[in-house]
Amino acid sequence: MARTIIKADNLRKTYHLGSLFHRIRIDALDDVSFVVHSDKPVVVSLIGESGSGKTTLAKVLLRLVDPNGGSLEVEGRRIVARRDRVATVSELRHLVQPIFQNPFEAFNAYRKVDSYLRDTALHINKAARGSEAEGQIEQALHSVGLHYNDVVGKYPNQFSGGELQRVSVARALIPRPKLIVADEPVSMIDASLRMNIVNLFRRIKQDYATSFLYITHDLATAYYISDYIVILYRGCVVEFGAAAGVLKKPLHPYTQLLLASVPHVGIKWSKREKMSDLETKEYGFAGCKFANRCPRVMERCKSERPAPRRVDDGRDVYCHLYK
Repeated sequence: MARTIIKADNLRKTYHLGSLFHRIRIDALDDVSFVVHSDKPVVVSLIGESGSGKTTLAKVLLRLVDPNGGSLEVEGRRIVARRDRVATVSELRHLVQPIFQNPFEAFNAYRKVDSYLRDTALHINKAARGSEAEGQIEQALHSVGLHYNDVVGKYPNQFSGGELQRVSVARALIPRPKLIVADEPVSMIDASLRMNIVNLFRRIKQDYATSFLYITHDLATAYYISDYIVILYRGCVVEFGAAAGVLKKPLHPYTQLLLASVPHVGIKWSKREKMSDLETKEYGFAGCKFANRCPRVMERCKSERPAPRRVDDGRDVYCHLYK
C-alpha cells in the first residue's frame, strides 16, 4: 500500500531584509504544496537556482527554522505545523537525518570523527553499552564502504572530502531514518568522485528502505537519481511530478530554460538561453513570479497567480498556458 513519503501543505516562510525604514520582504517559501505517495523508498529532488527556496525548505524540514504557516509530514507524521501536534525531537531524529553540503563544516576540526558516530549511537539510538554502539557504527560505515578502523582516532583533516562525506552519510544512517535530507551533497566534492556518492545514495535507498530529499542545482545527477522532481522558483513550486516526465519533456517555461542552460555536445554555449540576474522584486509579484523572464508571458500572468494544472502524465504545472 502506498505511503505518504513527504507532504508539504501551503508551506510559507518569510524573511525581512534591510533597515527598519527600508525593509524588503522575501517570501522564501510561498504557499509550497506537493505530496509524494509510494509503496517503496524514493528520491525526491528539489531543483532551482539560488534564491528558489530549496535550502529554506530543508531547514524547515529539519526544524532549524520555523515556518510562518503550513505543515510538513514525513511518513504520515507531522514534522512542522502551526497548531497541530508535531513529532518530538527524539521522534524527529529517527524520522529525518541531514547530510550537509560541506562535510568539513559538519565536523569540528578539533574533535575526532568517531566521537560523532559514537554519540549518535549512544544518545539517539540509545545503545546500551559501548560494544553495541561500536556494532551499529561498524554496520553504518560498512554500508558506505568504510570500516571502523578507517575512522577511529582520526580528525576531519585526515580525510579527503569524499571520504568525510561518506562518514557523514554513515552518521545519518545510524538512527535508521525514514528520510535523509541531502543539501547539495556533492557540490564540494571533486567531479570524478561525485557519482560515487550518488550511487551510494541509490544503494542506501534499497538496502535501508530510506527515502531521500535531494537538493541540487545539478540536473545531470538529478536525472540519474530521482524518482520525483520539484522545480522551485522564487519560493514557489512551478512544476512537480515523476522525474522522467519533468526532465525529458518539461512543460513550464522556467523548467524549459533550466534544461536549455545545460551545455550539449555540438551546440555552442553562445546559443544557449540566458536568464536575467536574481531580482528581489520578483518575490513580491502578485501574479506569476516568472512573468518578467518568461518568453511566453501573457497579460494575466502579471496579475493572476497560476493554480496547479494536472496534465495527462499526472504532473502538476503552475502555468496559465495549460488547462
